[in-house]
Amino acid sequence: MATTSNTAPHLWLRAETKPMEHRAALTPATAKILLDAGFKITVERSEQRIFDDEEYVKVGCPLVEKLSWKTDAPADAYIVGLKELPENDDSPLHHTHIFFAHCFKNQGGWKELLHRFDAGNGTILDLEFLNDSNGRRVAAFGYMAGFAGSAVAIDVWCHQKTGATEKYGALTPYPNEDALISYTKDRLTAAVALNNNEYPKVMVMGALGRCGTGACDFARKAGIPEENIIKWDINETKKGGPFPEIVQSDIFVNCIYLNQKIPPFITQELIDGDDRKLSIISDVSCDTTNPNNPIPVYSINTTFDKPTVPVESSNPYPLEVCSIDHLPTLLPRESSDMFSHDLLPTMLALKDRATNPVWSGAEKLYKEKLEASRA
Repeated sequence: MATTSNTAPHLWLRAETKPMEHRAALTPATAKILLDAGFKITVERSEQRIFDDEEYVKVGCPLVEKLSWKTDAPADAYIVGLKELPENDDSPLHHTHIFFAHCFKNQGGWKELLHRFDAGNGTILDLEFLNDSNGRRVAAFGYMAGFAGSAVAIDVWCHQKTGATEKYGALTPYPNEDALISYTKDRLTAAVALNNNEYPKVMVMGALGRCGTGACDFARKAGIPEENIIKWDINETKKGGPFPEIVQSDIFVNCIYLNQKIPPFITQELIDGDDRKLSIISDVSCDTTNPNNPIPVYSINTTFDKPTVPVESSNPYPLEVCSIDHLPTLLPRESSDMFSHDLLPTMLALKDRATNPVWSGAEKLYKEKLEASRA
């Protein structure tokens, strides 16, 4: 249902059900601004959200029970969230949902999700595809995703170099950026001392984008020397992969935005080579189920409780992949603050959704993808 300037939009902030997802699409601070602008906001209770329920109450948001959007949300309410809807549910979806649907690039289960919206006459306004007139996303977690992806990769390398026999353990969110940097610096100092005082070479693919910038910034803040941070972007990759240079680095952080089929960055042959130095891949892009995944050496997303998966290779030198698709929740409050701040002008424009190019473009894309799912 299109919203006119005479109607105050009703936003229903749902509780995230993805394990270890602590972020929020709307923070209490941005909720207050939207309320002052005439919006109505309902917030579902959540024990895992980084913001306490009472923080929303203090700014004027009423609380309702978790998952009550399914039965209690008015038909014209926008259901706002971040990650996937609850699994093991194939019921029709009647509302307009604003979230990362992960179904517009033919990811696993894309048709099934679109069919649920089709059956209920609902709509997806996908956060990943809210673009301004220049085609640039209005809000993204890219910087924090790269920042966190680089942090995990460096920590896994440290784990490997300190001779630990146990598998790399579960991740838990950090209270702030400084705590994460301090922890990693200490780990890196100990690992480098055991590695002939040599720092790892960190290769960042897509280094000029928001995600890649975050990855490079963390490596730098953690103490990796500038000359050990290898920055690749479109100029270095225009010849097409695979790229032997990747396996000559110690750490590979993939930060590209995949929107078309490209040659693979690495192959099993490169992984099996005797001269491989690479021991950890942080696939921040996480196109795991995309048929065009440029890192076709693994097939599952990892999780915060099991952050890495080993890559099979005839070369006995270890190689692990981290492919967590919600890495920014490693720093949930800062990630949410940054994203929600950037998203705020677009949320305010929901009052004129029918004429706003960002929202109308998102709805047009949804209709195109829905039609494709019917084919």
